[in-house]
Amino acid sequence: MQDIRSVGILSDSHDNMNALNKAVTLFNSRGVDLVIHAGDLVAPFTAAELKKLNCPLVITFGNNDGEIIGLYKVFDRQIFMPPHELMVNEKKVLIYHDPLFLNHLASHSDYDVIIYGHLHVIDVRKGKPLIISPGECGGWLTGRQTVAIWTVANDEVEIIDL
Repeated sequence: MQDIRSVGILSDSHDNMNALNKAVTLFNSRGVDLVIHAGDLVAPFTAAELKKLNCPLVITFGNNDGEIIGLYKVFDRQIFMPPHELMVNEKKVLIYHDPLFLNHLASHSDYDVIIYGHLHVIDVRKGKPLIISPGECGGWLTGRQTVAIWTVANDEVEIIDL
Protein backbone atom coordinates (compact mmCIF):
# COMPACT_ATOMS: atom_id res chain seq x y z
CA MET A 1 0.00 0.00 0.00
CA GLN A 2 1.63 3.19 -1.22
CA ASP A 3 1.08 6.89 -0.52
CA ILE A 4 -0.41 6.37 2.92
CA ARG A 5 -0.02 9.39 5.18
CA SER A 6 -1.89 8.17 8.24
CA VAL A 7 -3.36 4.94 9.55
CA GLY A 8 -6.22 4.57 12.01
CA ILE A 9 -5.70 1.66 14.39
CA LEU A 10 -8.20 -0.02 16.68
CA SER A 11 -8.61 -3.31 18.46
CA ASP A 12 -10.93 -5.12 20.84
CA SER A 13 -14.16 -3.43 19.84
CA HIS A 14 -16.14 -6.47 21.08
CA ASP A 15 -19.46 -5.66 19.36
CA ASN A 16 -19.63 -2.15 20.82
CA MET A 17 -21.44 -0.50 17.90
CA ASN A 18 -21.49 2.92 19.55
CA ALA A 19 -17.71 2.84 19.97
CA LEU A 20 -17.24 1.63 16.39
CA ASN A 21 -19.43 4.49 15.17
CA LYS A 22 -17.28 6.97 17.09
CA ALA A 23 -14.08 5.42 15.71
CA VAL A 24 -15.34 5.46 12.11
CA THR A 25 -16.52 9.06 12.47
CA LEU A 26 -13.13 10.08 13.89
CA PHE A 27 -11.12 8.26 11.22
CA ASN A 28 -13.26 9.73 8.43
CA SER A 29 -13.04 13.25 9.87
CA ARG A 30 -9.25 12.96 10.21
CA GLY A 31 -8.92 11.63 6.65
CA VAL A 32 -6.87 8.54 7.44
CA ASP A 33 -5.78 6.57 4.38
CA LEU A 34 -6.10 3.10 5.92
CA VAL A 35 -7.69 1.54 9.02
CA ILE A 36 -6.28 -1.52 10.76
CA HIS A 37 -8.33 -3.52 13.28
CA ALA A 38 -6.14 -5.83 15.37
CA GLY A 39 -8.86 -8.33 16.28
CA ASP A 40 -11.87 -9.06 18.44
CA LEU A 41 -14.62 -7.53 16.38
CA VAL A 42 -16.64 -10.55 17.55
CA ALA A 43 -19.71 -10.63 15.27
CA PRO A 44 -20.37 -9.99 11.57
CA PHE A 45 -22.93 -7.25 12.30
CA THR A 46 -19.99 -4.94 13.15
CA ALA A 47 -19.55 -4.57 9.39
CA ALA A 48 -22.51 -2.17 9.36
CA GLU A 49 -20.33 0.50 11.00
CA LEU A 50 -16.95 -0.38 9.54
CA LYS A 51 -18.26 -0.28 5.97
CA LYS A 52 -18.87 3.46 6.51
CA LEU A 53 -15.11 4.08 6.42
CA ASN A 54 -13.89 6.27 3.58
CA CYS A 55 -10.68 4.25 3.19
CA PRO A 56 -9.48 0.64 2.96
CA LEU A 57 -9.77 -1.62 6.00
CA VAL A 58 -7.50 -4.49 7.06
CA ILE A 59 -8.53 -6.78 9.93
CA THR A 60 -6.85 -9.68 11.66
CA PHE A 61 -8.85 -12.21 13.65
CA GLY A 62 -8.73 -12.14 17.45
CA ASN A 63 -9.41 -14.86 19.99
CA ASN A 64 -13.06 -13.78 20.45
CA ASP A 65 -13.90 -13.71 16.76
CA GLY A 66 -15.89 -16.93 16.85
CA GLU A 67 -18.09 -16.59 13.79
CA ILE A 68 -15.21 -16.90 11.35
CA ILE A 69 -17.26 -17.84 8.29
CA GLY A 70 -19.69 -14.98 8.83
CA LEU A 71 -16.84 -12.52 9.32
CA TYR A 72 -15.15 -13.76 6.15
CA LYS A 73 -18.40 -13.23 4.25
CA VAL A 74 -19.00 -9.63 5.36
CA PHE A 75 -15.34 -8.58 5.27
CA ASP A 76 -14.43 -10.25 1.99
CA ARG A 77 -10.70 -9.80 1.29
CA GLN A 78 -10.33 -7.50 4.30
CA ILE A 79 -9.95 -9.99 7.17
CA PHE A 80 -7.03 -12.35 7.71
CA MET A 81 -5.81 -15.04 10.05
CA PRO A 82 -3.01 -13.71 12.23
CA PRO A 83 -0.25 -12.95 11.83
CA HIS A 84 -0.83 -10.78 8.77
CA GLU A 85 1.90 -8.83 7.02
CA LEU A 86 1.51 -5.85 4.75
CA MET A 87 3.61 -3.04 3.36
CA VAL A 88 2.62 0.51 4.20
CA ASN A 89 4.66 2.69 1.87
CA GLU A 90 8.13 1.20 2.38
CA LYS A 91 7.43 -0.10 5.90
CA LYS A 92 6.96 -3.77 6.69
CA VAL A 93 4.03 -4.09 9.11
CA LEU A 94 2.94 -7.11 11.17
CA ILE A 95 -0.61 -7.22 12.52
CA TYR A 96 -1.76 -9.78 15.02
CA HIS A 97 -3.96 -9.99 18.07
CA ASP A 98 -2.38 -11.91 20.93
CA PRO A 99 1.03 -10.44 21.79
CA LEU A 100 2.56 -13.80 22.60
CA PHE A 101 6.18 -13.64 21.46
CA LEU A 102 5.97 -9.85 21.03
CA ASN A 103 9.35 -9.16 22.61
CA HIS A 104 10.98 -11.94 20.60
CA LEU A 105 9.45 -10.62 17.37
CA ALA A 106 10.53 -7.09 18.22
CA SER A 107 14.14 -8.08 18.76
CA HIS A 108 14.50 -10.85 16.14
CA SER A 109 12.58 -9.66 13.09
CA ASP A 110 12.86 -7.10 10.35
CA TYR A 111 9.44 -5.52 10.89
CA ASP A 112 9.27 -1.76 10.96
CA VAL A 113 5.92 -1.75 12.80
CA ILE A 114 4.13 -4.33 14.94
CA ILE A 115 0.45 -3.76 15.72
CA TYR A 116 -1.36 -5.90 18.28
CA GLY A 117 -4.33 -5.96 20.66
CA HIS A 118 -5.78 -8.50 23.11
CA LEU A 119 -4.51 -6.98 26.36
CA HIS A 120 -6.85 -3.95 26.21
CA VAL A 121 -3.94 -1.68 27.15
CA ILE A 122 -2.27 1.18 25.33
CA ASP A 123 1.29 0.37 24.33
CA VAL A 124 3.35 2.64 22.09
CA ARG A 125 7.07 1.91 21.87
CA LYS A 126 9.23 4.03 19.60
CA GLY A 127 12.16 2.48 17.77
CA LYS A 128 12.62 -0.32 15.32
CA PRO A 129 10.14 -1.78 15.33
CA LEU A 130 7.53 0.77 16.30
CA ILE A 131 5.09 -1.17 18.50
CA ILE A 132 1.46 -0.08 18.71
CA SER A 133 -1.43 -1.37 20.77
CA PRO A 134 -4.27 1.17 20.63
CA GLY A 135 -5.93 -0.01 23.83
CA GLU A 136 -9.54 -1.10 23.62
CA CYS A 137 -12.07 0.48 21.33
CA GLY A 138 -14.99 -1.22 23.07
CA GLY A 139 -14.19 0.03 26.55
CA TRP A 140 -15.77 -2.99 28.21
CA LEU A 141 -12.76 -3.97 30.33
CA THR A 142 -11.15 -0.66 31.29
CA GLY A 143 -14.03 1.76 30.79
CA ARG A 144 -11.83 3.71 28.38
CA GLN A 145 -12.50 3.65 24.62
CA THR A 146 -9.33 4.41 22.68
CA VAL A 147 -7.95 4.22 19.16
CA ALA A 148 -4.68 5.35 17.59
CA ILE A 149 -3.62 7.30 14.55
CA TRP A 150 -0.16 6.51 13.20
CA THR A 151 1.48 9.19 11.04
CA VAL A 152 3.57 7.06 8.72
CA ALA A 153 6.24 9.56 7.64
CA ASN A 154 7.55 10.29 11.15
CA ASP A 155 6.17 7.29 13.09
CA GLU A 156 4.25 9.52 15.47
CA VAL A 157 1.36 7.79 17.24
CA GLU A 158 -1.57 9.66 18.73
CA ILE A 159 -3.85 7.87 21.19
CA ILE A 160 -7.38 9.26 21.10
CA ASP A 161 -10.18 8.75 23.59
CA LEU A 162 -13.52 8.30 21.84
